[in-house]
Amino acid sequence: MEKYVLEQIEKIREILYKSSHAVFFGGAGVSTDSGIPDFRSSSGLYSEQSNEYYLSRSCLFDEPQKFFEFYRKNMIFPDAKPNKTHLALAELENKGIIKAVITQNIDGLHQAAGSGTVIELHGTVNRSYCMNCKKVFRGEYINGGTGIPVCDSCGGMVRPDVTLYEENLDGFSIYEAAGHIDSADVLIVGGTSLRVFPAAGFVQDFKGENLIIINRDPTPFDRKAQFVLRESLSEVFSMLL
Repeated sequence: MEKYVLEQIEKIREILYKSSHAVFFGGAGVSTDSGIPDFRSSSGLYSEQSNEYYLSRSCLFDEPQKFFEFYRKNMIFPDAKPNKTHLALAELENKGIIKAVITQNIDGLHQAAGSGTVIELHGTVNRSYCMNCKKVFRGEYINGGTGIPVCDSCGGMVRPDVTLYEENLDGFSIYEAAGHIDSADVLIVGGTSLRVFPAAGFVQDFKGENLIIINRDPTPFDRKAQFVLRESLSEVFSMLL
C-alpha cells in the first residue's frame, strides 16, 4: 500500500478507538473474499433482468419449483467461511469498539465470525419458515433438499427468510438499523455502491463527524466522507486491529 493510504488507515484506527458508538454498514463486497460473488456487478447474477424474476415473490407463488431450483443453485454457498473483514469486525465488537454491524448480505458470515449485534436488512439463508403456520426452521430445511419444501407440522410451503423482489424490508430491522445510525459518531461503509435504498438513506441520515467509505468503486457519498479508501476491505480491517 502507498504511504498515504497507510497514514489514512492509522488515522481511522485512532478515530475508531476513541469513538463511543462506531457502526459498520456493509454490502456484497464484504463477502467476495469468502467466495460469494457480488451479484450486482456488471457480470453478476442481477445483470440479467430475467434472474430478478426467479428471486421474486411472484415466482415463489406462481412457479415455486423454478424458484427453489434457482435459489438453491445461485444463493447457497455452504463452503463459504468468514474472511478477514468478518473476523476483524467481530474482534472490534468484542473490544467494545464496533457497536453494530448492519448488512445487506444474507449469508450469515458475520455471525459465523462471532459478531453478536448483526442487523440483516435482507434476512438470511440460514433461517426459513412456513408460510401457513409460521413455524421456523433452520436454513438447511430448504438449502439441502430438493423440490418444494413442505412444513412437517401443517403441510404448508416453507420459504427462505429473505427479502425477495416485490417485498418490503423487515420493518423492525430498518428501525433497529436507523437507531444505531442515529447514535453513531463513526460510520464505516464497506463493499457497497450506496446507489440503492435503503443503503443510501441510512448514510443520508448519519449525523456523526466521521463517515468512512471503503469501496473499490466511487459512491454518491464520497464527497460527504472524511475518508475514502479504494483498498481491499480485508487488508484494511486487518490493519485496523
